[in-house]
Amino acid sequence: MPEAVSTDELLERLVPVVRRGVVTSPPWPFDDPMSLYEESPEREWAWLRGIWAGRARVNDDFWRLYFVVVVDGEPVGMQDLIGLRFGTFGTLSTFSWLAPDARGLGLGKEMRQAVLHLAFEGLGAKEAGSDAFDDNVASNRVSQALGYAPNGSDRDTRRGEPALLNRWKPPRERWAETRRDDIDLFGVAECLPVLGIQPNEASR
Repeated sequence: MPEAVSTDELLERLVPVVRRGVVTSPPWPFDDPMSLYEESPEREWAWLRGIWAGRARVNDDFWRLYFVVVVDGEPVGMQDLIGLRFGTFGTLSTFSWLAPDARGLGLGKEMRQAVLHLAFEGLGAKEAGSDAFDDNVASNRVSQALGYAPNGSDRDTRRGEPALLNRWKPPRERWAETRRDDIDLFGVAECLPVLGIQPNEASR
């Protein structure tokens, strides 16, 4: 299950998945505002515009890397890695979604392991946090299975309604204990200066 940079060609192939609907019934997994809650065809256009805008907003204080999850040659979802003042704190957060028919196959854990490898091994992160609504059982279980430590709770809204949010974080040391040796990274060094990361920082 490779994760590939979200080229326009891969995004175009994901459009039918977004058109069919990524979330169609509660419990709603995403906070507000979220383009995936919009009605089609605005949903597809808002989703694409959001990614294009995120690509353009890259500086030392904020960047977001978008990856497409590909299974047997077909794109089935996305896994994002978000840096906020990464040069100062070395912390990241993740965001992901899968097509409904690709869930329950263990892909969520595989996706997270891959992006954590990029975060810690490729970018030199110190922590890579995640959060999920309390009733988002699948996401919370992935965090627990990968050794994330509870990092408190918060509240946010989804489709206008307040809900409890669980926060998780895996320190670099915990990841190092369970890191996989079958994940390959390509082209990371060339991207570091664009993200405001010095090569020596990525090996810390």
